[in-house]
Amino acid sequence: MKEVGSFEQWVDILTTEPQLLLFVKTDHCSVCDGLYPQVAGLEDDYPFPFYKVNVAQVPEMAGQLSLFTAPVILLFHKERETARFARFVPMEDLKQRMAELVEWGKGYA
Repeated sequence: MKEVGSFEQWVDILTTEPQLLLFVKTDHCSVCDGLYPQVAGLEDDYPFPFYKVNVAQVPEMAGQLSLFTAPVILLFHKERETARFARFVPMEDLKQRMAELVEWGKGYA
């Protein structure tokens, strides 16, 4: 996963990538640390990029994306959030929403 280091970088990513996954974590979060490898392990199975951000290091992200907990996984299509999973993420539900995103993106390939 590529790391988002600033809110400005995030805006640039969002406006240039037709689709993406954003994994949001924070410091000292055992749930984040447990979920991250599971999500990162899916990266090779999907045609869109995966990004991660630590909101303790980029706090503007929390406010701008209305993030109140961690971890959060966000899926985006054409700069719009299409799915949000927070805290405890059912992996099968995530995969289903990611498959939908792949279908929507077939016109971009």
